[in-house]
Amino acid sequence: HFYFRLSGKRRKSTNMADWNRGHGSGAVDEMLDAENKLLTENLATKVSRLKSLAFDIDKDAEEQNSYLDGMDSNFLSATGLLTGSVKRFSTMVRSGRDNRKILCYVSIGLVLVFFLLYYLVSRTQT
Repeated sequence: HFYFRLSGKRRKSTNMADWNRGHGSGAVDEMLDAENKLLTENLATKVSRLKSLAFDIDKDAEEQNSYLDGMDSNFLSATGLLTGSVKRFSTMVRSGRDNRKILCYVSIGLVLVFFLLYYLVSRTQT
């Protein structure tokens, strides 16, 4: 005797020789046909789930690719902005003494504004 699963339940089955002795070959064919149909339905269900999962993965990958493309263009524009700012800053540093004083005042002002904003933001969060 051997056991096979049929819709989650264990059922006792006999081997083919026992079936041939007690039943005609039509009964064996019907039993095999019923088992094949059940296995086919189970396989179709699993294939359907895998197909759905594959479509979900594909959709997610496309969304992530478009997100990364957007980030790439944003980084390129930020790089261009920073490059221009650094060029202007270095030009200002290389120029005369009056510009250096202005640069010092602007730098100190920016640092103070940064700490003021940091203080205000940390205070509103608590």
